[in-house]
Amino acid sequence: MELNDLIKRYPRLYHMAERDAWPSIKANGLLSTSAVLDRFGVNGADRAALENGHRPEKVRVGPDDLGIVLRDQKPMRPSRLQEALIDGTTPEQWYKFLNGRVFMWAQEERLFGLLGARDYRKLEHDVLTIDSKPLLTAYQDAIWLCRMNSGNTFPVPHPRGMDDFKRIAGYPASTRSGAPHKEVVEIVVDYSIPDIAQYVLEVRRMKGTTVLGQLDV
Repeated sequence: MELNDLIKRYPRLYHMAERDAWPSIKANGLLSTSAVLDRFGVNGADRAALENGHRPEKVRVGPDDLGIVLRDQKPMRPSRLQEALIDGTTPEQWYKFLNGRVFMWAQEERLFGLLGARDYRKLEHDVLTIDSKPLLTAYQDAIWLCRMNSGNTFPVPHPRGMDDFKRIAGYPASTRSGAPHKEVVEIVVDYSIPDIAQYVLEVRRMKGTTVLGQLDV
């Protein structure tokens, strides 16, 4: 897929964060789990549990006033992930790959699907709307495209493997129209986006799909 075709098809990207996370994201960037663990010097067994294992609940890392909440992985239980993985990748390897990256939705309806999911619909979130063109241009060499929600195994543990993540140039698309053979679901960036604030157009405080208010960008 060509970069310009990707930008044209997905002019806005979306990221769902914890309520009140925006000030930290604005100051420190959008961090993967691995980047958060590096930031607070978490190593050894504690790091392995958070980076390579399943998080059934949210986990706060760092001091109470400056800490960062790592989201739960309820939709990605090890037993269901083991059933879904088809290429020899282990659940631990899958968790570590995902935990080393930042995820954005390519389509708003996918964002709404997550906001409306059973485990999240009653919670409030800070939802970032991101300008695709400058972000994808700046980070194109660090971007992966994925055809599916890689972190969900419900209601069906659809088959998946590492080959579902492809760099922009390797994502199958029509040479004539530029349209992807399969819609991009996730746009993924290696490790972190430290300057994410300069690409954010809007931050909405949302509960389910209801907008409660706008936060200052």
